[in-house]
Amino acid sequence: MTLGSTTQEFRTEQDSMGEVKVPADALYQAQTQRAVDNFKFSAHTMPVPFIQALAYIKQSAALTNSTLGLLEGDIAQAINEAAQTIIDGEHINQFPVDVFQTGSGTSSNMNANEVIATLASNLLGAPISPNDHVNMGQSSNDVVPTAIQVSTAIVAETRLIPALNHLVATLESKRKEIGEKVKTGRTHLMDAMPITFGQEMGGWQYQIEQALAGIQHSLVAVKALAQGGTAVGTGINADPRFAAKFADKLAQVTRIDFTSSDNFFYNLSSQDAIVALSGQLKTAAVAMLKIANDLRWMNSGPLAGLGEIELQGLQPGSSIMPGKVNPVIPEAVAMASAQIIGNDTTITVAGQSGNFQLNVMLPVIAHNVLESIELLTNSATSLADKAITTFTVHEDNLSVALSKNPILVTALNPVIGYLKAAEIAKKAYKQGEAIIDVAERETELDRATLERLLDPVKLTEGGIAD
Repeated sequence: MTLGSTTQEFRTEQDSMGEVKVPADALYQAQTQRAVDNFKFSAHTMPVPFIQALAYIKQSAALTNSTLGLLEGDIAQAINEAAQTIIDGEHINQFPVDVFQTGSGTSSNMNANEVIATLASNLLGAPISPNDHVNMGQSSNDVVPTAIQVSTAIVAETRLIPALNHLVATLESKRKEIGEKVKTGRTHLMDAMPITFGQEMGGWQYQIEQALAGIQHSLVAVKALAQGGTAVGTGINADPRFAAKFADKLAQVTRIDFTSSDNFFYNLSSQDAIVALSGQLKTAAVAMLKIANDLRWMNSGPLAGLGEIELQGLQPGSSIMPGKVNPVIPEAVAMASAQIIGNDTTITVAGQSGNFQLNVMLPVIAHNVLESIELLTNSATSLADKAITTFTVHEDNLSVALSKNPILVTALNPVIGYLKAAEIAKKAYKQGEAIIDVAERETELDRATLERLLDPVKLTEGGIAD
């Protein structure tokens, strides 16, 4: 049996190193093909938002250079239109370079230059150079850090922040729905004093709000761009007016408040702004993981676990145990959170690789920070819509656990003392009785007083028993 074979046609392209064979239908040229041949490390190519950010940069640079009188208007317009097709999601398959490539990301920058040059040449009907026209006044060393910043800011502001706000709003809505219901609090996974669902979920909500505030604060530095620093931070081969005008043009087309950096040496030699943002993404992931695991514990059972809530059943939970339903969304969110935490470690290590005037782990930083934002965005949305909104409360189970909770005796400490209260708690637990029944036998307090002192609702309000 002969398997189907494919015959691919090639054309010959030339760069400063000589000739190279390129697929005949490829929009890219020689330098991209060299990168494809050299870098065969993974199945990961550069993320789509990063590629679109490169297109935004080439578009804004061309328009800026035209405004400055450095680039002919018809060439600039062709580059503008060609870049826009990539921004609109076309030609993404023309960006085949592996994430694990040269540390400056030069291969990806040239990939963008070549694809846009080919498209623009076709539009204009005349040759447009990847280096002299599309890359005018630029270096991979400022383009790639800028692309990381631009792609990160765009997806954070247009997707992540709305998703986290949605989660906050969903938690707030659920608090209003079930917030007054009282349950057993737990510390060390052991029974503790009562709390309300509103108090518990308020803690979750505040975690997300604080993480969101941290992300928004970190984005300020991310939006101060490297573009204009060119090769080493001095701005060589870029018009002195280029950086500020470029940032203004990019802000206009993306509707994100980008500015030019106050110090290009900082932006090229370090990735501190992205490292700081990644730390905030990790904080949000830690919060998400805590919420996901709380939901799993509260949902455990339904008979032999806590059984406080019931998450919506979304799919069969076992290939062998009929009727089993698992907390699949919290589990998926927990795994996504673990990945984000791991990504932060990679970004931290990569951030240390700013050797003299250039960081040389830029592509892997781009890959990891954008993956983290995507995972966090989707986790927030799924947790809100498929777990928080839809879970129901098992009030009977809550009441049984509260009535037998020996830790309620804590409220009697100011009246009967710690040692006496501990004695009562141990007897209640050993005998399987409600704490109020044991306390009524073991103290001189009457039933009405005990009911007042041990009222679970009152105990959620704090203060000292009176």
